[in-house]
Amino acid sequence: MSTQEVQRQRYLDALGVTRWELRQADASPPIAVSAVSDGISTNPIPVKSGITEKTPTNVGAMDWADLEATVRVCTKCPLHATRTQTVFGVGNRQAHWMFVGEAPGADEDRLGEPFVGRAGQLLNAMLFAAGLKREEVYIANVLKSRPPGNRDPQPQEVAQCEPYLIRQIELIQPRLIVALGRHAAHSLLKTEMALAKLRGQKLSYHGTPLIVTYHPAYLLRNPIDKRKVWEDLCLAKRIMEQA
Repeated sequence: MSTQEVQRQRYLDALGVTRWELRQADASPPIAVSAVSDGISTNPIPVKSGITEKTPTNVGAMDWADLEATVRVCTKCPLHATRTQTVFGVGNRQAHWMFVGEAPGADEDRLGEPFVGRAGQLLNAMLFAAGLKREEVYIANVLKSRPPGNRDPQPQEVAQCEPYLIRQIELIQPRLIVALGRHAAHSLLKTEMALAKLRGQKLSYHGTPLIVTYHPAYLLRNPIDKRKVWEDLCLAKRIMEQA
């Protein structure tokens, strides 16, 4: 076994997985989650018809430089008063994989980069176990500013930050989006369905395949669910192989 294979096995062990297990390819078409909480619909997710009046009207036309500069000085929600700095996103801007979390934590707020604390280390392990490198994917959050005390994002905060994330997705045009945790899933899919009901399915975000899995911070508190994340990553790899 090569050195790299030994290292990958160590990461797999950290995720509670002892070997690589791929299921048979699933040719079922993607389904989209509706904005209601009582089930899954085969109807496409409607494109937002507009944005709030406080949102710059040209966000949808911004290039990377303008978008990042706008986010850096954004004061559209009260979080700007308590943050150290915004956390824009990091990674390959032509990535095939895009990972979306909920909001920066204390380490991210201090360093200006998403997923750099203990949860970030676990995300790196998840990526490596799936045969990916951090620099090959793109990582962002729904919110670009840290909520005080790492509290849950509030609807008005999500509404103000959402155009920035939408534009990032438009610029990257990923082949797959992985929503990390319920807040990211609810924001992207416009649903209140429980994460357990969203997992294990090939969903869709405006035509882009999307899967939902647990946030690494949740896994730090509930390591028993690492096996479920591995199952989600296997599903993601099958989707990418079929694309």
